[in-house]
Amino acid sequence: MNENELSRIERFRQFRKEVRGSKKYLIVGIDIAKNKHQAFLGTATGKTVFRRLIVENSASGFEHLLGQVQFYMTRDGLERVVFGLEPTSTYHKPLAEFLIKQGFLVVYVSNLAIRKNRDLLDGRWDKNDTKDAANVADLISQGKCQYYDLPDMPLRDLRSLLLLRKRLKKQEHGIRVRIRNNLVAQYFPELDKYWNKSEQESLAIVRWCLAPEKINRLEFKDFFQMVTTRYRGNSQQQRLSQIWEMAPRSIGC
Repeated sequence: MNENELSRIERFRQFRKEVRGSKKYLIVGIDIAKNKHQAFLGTATGKTVFRRLIVENSASGFEHLLGQVQFYMTRDGLERVVFGLEPTSTYHKPLAEFLIKQGFLVVYVSNLAIRKNRDLLDGRWDKNDTKDAANVADLISQGKCQYYDLPDMPLRDLRSLLLLRKRLKKQEHGIRVRIRNNLVAQYFPELDKYWNKSEQESLAIVRWCLAPEKINRLEFKDFFQMVTTRYRGNSQQQRLSQIWEMAPRSIGC
């Protein structure tokens, strides 16, 4: 961890300690979207400074945001600013990195906290400011926010790859379930009871000879070679033999 990261962590800790009721902070809550973000500017005492600021997801949009923030800080005599984001997909990352590189304190608020706080929002902020951006700002004013971690690029790349791998694994599992519950259940339902014993072989059967009549036209030796990559013992041979023998009597479509 470098010195800049340690400094950001220390600033965050100090902010958490002093934010409640503080009159020196401008709090910018940002509801993240794909093309345009919505920002709410307020203070920790519940005062609304700017209710609905549209921020385009572009360099000019980010500069416009900073210009507005500087204007209202000067106008109202506020000393510090903190930006709070709701982490929506990956849309928040360009804005967060831009603000951090500019030296601003950036925090994030969890989606769960936002959902729980939504019904309690009125009474702390102006009654008309019930959008998500105001909700984010309200949570930040209570110190209910998290440190926005921005590690070095190699670690960020690794995290992105791990997240992608997790997502692809989830998609792969979903596809396997659909194959079993749709294709196998329709064309070769007897195969289902062997699925968990060897999913790899079952998927090979689906790929090469799902229709039972196709299996029926094959000699067992040919069938065995088609759906296996290597010999795994007598239990494997016995299991595939039972599947091969069931094929002529299958009730599948």
